Amino acid sequence: MYPLLILLTLASWLIQWRLRSKFKQYSQVGLSSGLSGAEIAAKMLADHGIYDVRIISTEGQLTDHYNPTDKTVNLSEGVYAERSAAAAAIAAHECGHAVQHSTSYAMLQFRSALVPTLSAVSKWVPLLILAGFFLINRTPVPLLLGIGLFGLSTLFSFITLPVEFDASRRALAWMDQRGVVTPQEHSMAKDALWWAAMTYVVAALASLASLLYYVSIFMRRR
Repeated sequence: MYPLLILLTLASWLIQWRLRSKFKQYSQVGLSSGLSGAEIAAKMLADHGIYDVRIISTEGQLTDHYNPTDKTVNLSEGVYAERSAAAAAIAAHECGHAVQHSTSYAMLQFRSALVPTLSAVSKWVPLLILAGFFLINRTPVPLLLGIGLFGLSTLFSFITLPVEFDASRRALAWMDQRGVVTPQEHSMAKDALWWAAMTYVVAALASLASLLYYVSIFMRRR
């Protein structure tokens, strides 16, 4: 199990590096439509009849996200004002989440429903698992609780996958339909979003591998 965890950690690092490299590369390609990330976001939201979502600029790089709680599309500084293929891809992707929210996309609702519970228990998971390792010969309860709660976070990781892939699908389809990207820019946007999605895939696999590792320890020591 250790080699698998190391391999997944290495894969995660490589994919993160590749994503940043692709973002930098495609950020240097000017968008033929001349639209900024913020303008693309506003246009996509309007085309889907969404007028109660704010588009705001946030600090950092690749910190873009949609917040369903306050209905905001948060675009990093390199996306909000940029007029590039990379900015177009990310802005449209985050608006894809807003569209999911407005249409009550089931997987997004399921993921959102798990957030309060995960936020409340996440800090206790490492402590429970650590205590479980020391107390396994006396009582299995702490480790079982830790495994159960960690399993919930693993479930969250896998639920995230269809949410992210669907948001990218919506983004690419809309950009094609509205003609805001050329075929070449579409290929760049699709490539950038694919690498972004791979970060979630590796994270989910790493979470699953860790869960199986904890389960195997429990089974061996029992």
